[in-house]
Parts: sequence; structure tokens; C-alpha cells
Amino acid sequence: MPNIHYDSSRTALLLVDPYNDFLAEGGKLWALVQPVAEAVGLLDNLRSTVASARNKGVTVFFVPHRRWREGDYEGWDHPNPSQIGTNQHQVFAKGSWGGEWHPDFVPQKGDVVAGEHWAQSGFANTDLDAQLKQRGITHVIVVGLLANTCIESTARFAMEMGYHVTLVRDATAAFSHEHMHAAHDLNGPTFAHAITTTSELVATLAHPGAAVAI
Repeated sequence: MPNIHYDSSRTALLLVDPYNDFLAEGGKLWALVQPVAEAVGLLDNLRSTVASARNKGVTVFFVPHRRWREGDYEGWDHPNPSQIGTNQHQVFAKGSWGGEWHPDFVPQKGDVVAGEHWAQSGFANTDLDAQLKQRGITHVIVVGLLANTCIESTARFAMEMGYHVTLVRDATAAFSHEHMHAAHDLNGPTFAHAITTTSELVATLAHPGAAVAI
């Protein structure tokens, strides 16, 4: 088990899509996420991860999905299935409760809110890479939703751009346990430098010499 040192000045926690529609009772996608989220302790683990990062001086980056607006996909040749569903159900609608931050995950002073991504990668067509590079970030820890879509795409893109990437198994969720298995056991090991748990990550941030599981 390798020792990974997370220099707080060079590390960012990427918190992807912490909206009410995903994380709160009554959210449009919560019923789909809830079985896995509750099984892994998602909300408590996100709270612990974010608090630990802030406590250790690791910058928290909010990586938000596009908040739906009327006319978003009019005239598009190739909206993907998720975008079609988003348009039909007005997921994360701008100005709606569902499109607001979950109350436990609201940007604080010192956090960075990147531009909204239209599809799955938090890097594609946003300023995320520029915001990270301007702050000298080399290591990213990716948490939030969904494990097999926006988390995987954002993390894989980060690897391609030269960042050290850590996935956190229980600080994410998906619509099924099969999706979680694919994200962490099949696909994750092909691009992530470390795949860990919340408790291991928190211990590592508290004691930089501690081991992180790959």
C-alpha cells in the first residue's frame, strides 16, 4: 500500500453536483440515488470529506452541472440521453429549489465555484482546468455524483490532463450497485492513481504519512 502525500497547497477536493435534486429528500433524482447513497453513507461521508479538506487547508472546488434553463437544448443535433432526460424533467432548474446547493454543501469563503458543465466532464467547456492550474493544483480528490458518469468522466479527464487523481468509494453514489462496481472496480483502476474510502482519506489528510489504498 503506497504512501501518498497530499500537500494542502497543491491538492483540491472536487465536489461534483451537490444539488438538492441529487441529495435532498424530494429532489427529482434522490429516489434513484437513495438506495446506494444510504448503503454507503454518502451524506455523512461527504460532510466528513469536505470538513476534513477545509480543516487541512485543501481548497474545495464546486464542480456544478448546468442548471436547466428553458430552451437549453433547442436546435441541438446530438443531445445525449442524460441531457434529454434533464430537459424533460427540468433537473437542476435554475431558480428552483432542486437547482440550489444542498444546505450542507454551500460554497464558503475560499472555495472556488467552477463553470457549469453541460454533459459529464467537469472540465469540458468550463474554466475548471484554468482555475486549478492558476492555484498550482497537482492532485485532485473527486467526490459527489454520479460515480459512473460525472465523477468518472471528470476524474478520467483530470488524469488525461496530468493531475494525480483520487477516487473515494463511499463519497459518491449511483443509480445501482452495479454502476458503483463498474466505476470503482472495473473502470476506476484504469485511470485513478488512488481509490480509497472516506475514513482512509480523512486519516491521510490528518496524518500525511498514512497509507492510501490503491
